[in-house]
Amino acid sequence: MTKPKHGDQVSVHYTGTLADGSIFDSSVGEEPLVFTIGEGEIIDGFEEGILGMSVGEKKTVIIEPEKAYGYPDEAMFIEIPLAEMPDDMDFEVGDELELADDDDEPMLVVVSQLKEDSVVLDGNPPLAGETLTFEIELLSIS
Repeated sequence: MTKPKHGDQVSVHYTGTLADGSIFDSSVGEEPLVFTIGEGEIIDGFEEGILGMSVGEKKTVIIEPEKAYGYPDEAMFIEIPLAEMPDDMDFEVGDELELADDDDEPMLVVVSQLKEDSVVLDGNPPLAGETLTFEIELLSIS
């Protein structure tokens, strides 16, 4: 039976959960996820979990942060004085904002802390530091 290898395009259905059991993403009931193994399109641990599977097989894969989104990086926290922010902006912890990075590329940040005279923004991936569990079904290999 054929197993996926680097360079193969695969189609999968998946459900991703956090350690507390909450679902953070799923393709079930939607279009399957299609990607090419070895192209760096998805997190390493998910891709590694597909290797060795057969079409039609279902598998549970637990992915530690190092093979997912890494650990939070303190350098990705930015404190900005409120005086430098637009006057009409009201912030709440958890708000998502889009800023431009040094190369004028869009960067998603989350308000992580409100201080008296500043706001702390977190530019880490939302799932940084999380151990992820995926239920994966390999649908096809091409």
